[in-house]
Amino acid sequence: MNIEKKQIDALDLELTVTVSGSDYLEAEKKKLNDYRRKAELRGFRKGMAPMSLIQRLYGGQVLYETVNGVLSEALNGYINDNNLRIVGEPLPSADQPELEWKSGNDFVFKFDIATTPEVNFTVDKDDKLPYYQINVTEKAKAEMKASLLRQWGNLEEGKAAKEDDYIIADLDNGEHKVEGAYISLRSVSEAVRPLFIGLASGQTVEIDVNKTFENETDRAAMLKVKKEELSSLNPEFKLNVVNVKTFVPASENQETYDRIFGKDVVKTPEEFEAKIAERVRDNYTQEADARLSRDIREYFMKKADIALPEAFLKRWLISVNEGKYTPEQVEAEFGSFLTDFRWQMTRGHILRKFDLKVEDKDLHEAALSFAAYQYAMYGMGNVPQDMIEDAARRMLDDENQVRRLEEQVEDRKAIEAVRANVTLQNKKISEEKFRAL
Repeated sequence: MNIEKKQIDALDLELTVTVSGSDYLEAEKKKLNDYRRKAELRGFRKGMAPMSLIQRLYGGQVLYETVNGVLSEALNGYINDNNLRIVGEPLPSADQPELEWKSGNDFVFKFDIATTPEVNFTVDKDDKLPYYQINVTEKAKAEMKASLLRQWGNLEEGKAAKEDDYIIADLDNGEHKVEGAYISLRSVSEAVRPLFIGLASGQTVEIDVNKTFENETDRAAMLKVKKEELSSLNPEFKLNVVNVKTFVPASENQETYDRIFGKDVVKTPEEFEAKIAERVRDNYTQEADARLSRDIREYFMKKADIALPEAFLKRWLISVNEGKYTPEQVEAEFGSFLTDFRWQMTRGHILRKFDLKVEDKDLHEAALSFAAYQYAMYGMGNVPQDMIEDAARRMLDDENQVRRLEEQVEDRKAIEAVRANVTLQNKKISEEKFRAL
């Protein structure tokens, strides 16, 4: 076995691996004997077929498997022995010699290999990052109050439909009839919506449901048919308004306080205002933390200044995703890929520097948190703990989900470590200027 290295540039190199007959003949012979022992061929007892027949039937496959096994072992050994920090996997070189697959021949393989530089940077109090403290204004509190009261509001009987209202209507095209369809005016296409504004109980209008409800899923649900049946329906319907429902924000009273915050947590308008201000501050803190996380990533990726073998990476992405992405698609997404790759390397250095590891309990906690979040997204805020535990267990049985959770935990641990060891410069800022960032 002979391996020659040719350094192309600081990150790219070419390995020429010569696999001689003496490197694989013994393994080839052993594998052929294994085939013979297991072969069940007509006219011969199991394991008694002539070797010449086994060679003719399986020789090419055995030679290919054996040589590639020896080659793979040699490549991995060279990479490990020389501590090469490779990117992706070795790729066949463009000038790979043509091979004659004949037992006893020497085989010459050429591979392009790309490496990454060593990542090394400090994280200390000399690193200064802004931490934004968003001013809580009366306007922000008023908007939060209005939002909460809307969130906990109710639908009540209305007269003439307004843009945020709902109508209950019967639809009939002579062949298909739907009674009591519930229609949000927000779901009506903008071009048709003016026709619905001002509608009242008892009024009738003619509509084209395809133009009125452009979302096929919503249209099928409203008409109570399968999506694939829509094309066979006559879209011209008469719509008769049965009722108008208008959304009314919750009144500011004890019942509303209890619904929002829990029984007797808030008892006075002054306490309600204090809770509103607290909510605004909490939201701003979450946004400021998210901005800090982004700034930490950008700051330390810039500090790490990681050079990457971009030409090789494009080739590797096309190769490993053969048939899934075109070179044009890879090119379009390449900038985002490089950013993610650099952050992975930067994050890895931070985790090693502070001796941080992802443990099973971290993954379990992350799975529980994400399961609860998913239920909350569907408006299920008081899900029993055993349901959350069950969802988390299913998540942890999925290899792809586990990797995603690992990355989330790694991100959190790295950001927390940096935050505790750098200098945060508090900067007061208005909401408008913060949004402009």
